[in-house]
Amino acid sequence: MKCLVFDIKGDYGHFKKYYTTSSPLTFSIPPRTTVSGMIGALIGLDKEEYLKYFSKEDAKIAIQINSPINKTRISYNLINTKTAKMYSKIKDRTQVTFELLKNPSFRIYFSHSDINLYNKVKTFLEEGKNYYTLSMGLSEFISEFDYISEIDLKEINNSEFDYIDTAINFNENLKIDFESEKEYFKDTMPNEMDVNRVVTEYAKVLFETNGKPIKCNTHYYLGSGGEKIVFL
Repeated sequence: MKCLVFDIKGDYGHFKKYYTTSSPLTFSIPPRTTVSGMIGALIGLDKEEYLKYFSKEDAKIAIQINSPINKTRISYNLINTKTAKMYSKIKDRTQVTFELLKNPSFRIYFSHSDINLYNKVKTFLEEGKNYYTLSMGLSEFISEFDYISEIDLKEINNSEFDYIDTAINFNENLKIDFESEKEYFKDTMPNEMDVNRVVTEYAKVLFETNGKPIKCNTHYYLGSGGEKIVFL
């Protein structure tokens, strides 16, 4: 299997947790659905149609943490744009505190069953160009991207403990060797949406907050550069 490897990074990021309202919290890593949107934006897929290309069956996505997860809080003055025709005359403001990721950086592994779409993503990455501006969740948090390489992947049906570099799908049957010097975090995240933007799957995702590999017993993909990854 051919796989594209690229990094995304920014000064700030916010991937809103679906169960928060007045004081929005952020996921520590971008959900698979968010990464799908970023790849769609990269090559110019319309936001109303890109999801039909990113089912779990067709699009394979893995996420690795490049730098330690660091969160901060910033207060925003949200305005009601419907109460005045001119922004200078808007009186209604509500201060809301947002939880943000500070200096987020992630490595994305991407493969696709549609060779034409895959090659289009590869061309855009290699040439360092994008159709729409990429962002870390919110439009004001612009994301940079860096193409790393194209690698070959080999599926490994593992029966022993091994170190996995990416976030992994967690279930109660998964055997994990929790090591004392590492910080583990598990979160329930949207993992797949249909064309109507309805979440069809939520997944429990486990990761080490400093980007260190997780020692566990699961099948994985071995990259030609030594990477050991699990697709979400």
